[in-house]
Amino acid sequence: MKVLAPQTDAFDRAIRPVMDLLFPENAQVILDYRGDPAVHERVEELGRKANEGELSDDEAAEYDGYILANDFVAMLRRQARRSLNGSTE
Repeated sequence: MKVLAPQTDAFDRAIRPVMDLLFPENAQVILDYRGDPAVHERVEELGRKANEGELSDDEAAEYDGYILANDFVAMLRRQARRSLNGSTE
């Protein structure tokens, strides 16, 4: 049994009608998306600084933005997989 955090579950339910507009036509494109290598490098740098307690306030805000974007892409991918699998959960 899969258990989702209430916030994630609510977000998924709220965006499902919008995702239905994108899928299944674009599901594989979303699953194949890998993002900008420069962004990945920046996120890794910010993550290292966060772990060492060396982020400035601006860097912390930037890092939070990347985390939100990553969460959103993860949710898009979850919806894309559901679309390709024919799941209605």
